[in-house]
Amino acid sequence: MEDAYVLQLKGSKFKDLYLCFCGMSDCEPNHSFGPAVRPNYIIHYILSGKGIYQVGEQRYELQQGQGFLIEPEEVTFYKADGKNPWSYLWIGFYGEQADEYLLDLGLNSSQLVFQSDQGKDLKRIVAKMLSYHSPSQTDQYYLQSLLYEFFAVLTKDARLANVTKETKESIYVQKSINFIRNNYSSGIGVKDIAEHVCVSRSYLYKLFEETLQMSPKDFLTQFQISRSKELLTVTDLSIEGVAMSCGYGDALVYSKTFKKIMGMPPSVYRKTHRQEVREHLESQEQELEKLLETF
Repeated sequence: MEDAYVLQLKGSKFKDLYLCFCGMSDCEPNHSFGPAVRPNYIIHYILSGKGIYQVGEQRYELQQGQGFLIEPEEVTFYKADGKNPWSYLWIGFYGEQADEYLLDLGLNSSQLVFQSDQGKDLKRIVAKMLSYHSPSQTDQYYLQSLLYEFFAVLTKDARLANVTKETKESIYVQKSINFIRNNYSSGIGVKDIAEHVCVSRSYLYKLFEETLQMSPKDFLTQFQISRSKELLTVTDLSIEGVAMSCGYGDALVYSKTFKKIMGMPPSVYRKTHRQEVREHLESQEQELEKLLETF
């Protein structure tokens, strides 16, 4: 039986990043969890001892001073060593920008483990989290501040000796894409993207060309036009409304850009593709009617 202290939370008023649960545990030899799938992110940090962490076919042997990330909807398994079982702390969290915060730590699907010398501070933070167990607004704000402090402490050295130059570059690109996805409708430009990921515009251009074979400006434009195609097809927004919703302050500039990429103006695209959607729906209705006639 493991000796554990756990705080489980219900709901949160915060959106970009919020705590779901946290805890600390002294595990018995060979104590294991999984295989299991979680709905949120979890970071474990090993305070002492050792054990294994497995994701799919990838197996990691970990010890004191190391940690591992569990991603949502991934099958994972972890187990304490039989002779020197680990003690660890953990935080479960989620949020609209949780993946971006993790990228700041150098953690993503291809980099799930890390090294940190901040064990004393991390333990202090989680211990303090465990003391705020009431549903009051005061405790919610304290827990939120401690969650940010946890991430702040990890940024001191969790960018990992194992992170290669290529991995860091892919992190910059992924952060840029996430920023575009969340802000494309706000009229952002390449300057805003570069400032968000803290690199120069020229370096960002180089990373996008090497990784995606297109410039950041072209990627942003393609993303905006792609989103506008959806709006043209499934909404009754005016062309001006579609343009504004996709980050264009000038409908004429939007229309010219759309025509350059798609070979037709937005109005023609809307008419053509709405007809295709109608025909597809009518075809589905006819098939359903034929199916019902067989009963």
